[in-house]
Amino acid sequence: MNKSLVLAAVVAAFALTACGKKEVVAPVTPVVVTPPVVVVTPPPVVATPDAAAMPAANASAAASTAGMDVGAAAAAAAAASAAKK
Repeated sequence: MNKSLVLAAVVAAFALTACGKKEVVAPVTPVVVTPPVVVVTPPPVVATPDAAAMPAANASAAASTAGMDVGAAAAAAAAASAAKK
């Protein structure tokens, strides 16, 4: 009798678990990782003046200093700044 009672309990437990509600697993959505936005700024453009783009007064001064060494250019700059005062 003990064996039949245990067997009946096992069969009943199996029947209840088989007919029970199934657990619904929520679908997993993939996580989309976007890379950070990198803003690249170009270095500033330094324009060197052209002789053609210079006014006539500056063009003659630039032409007169062509071929000077550093000391002569410094002396010319000092003379030009003294003339402005």
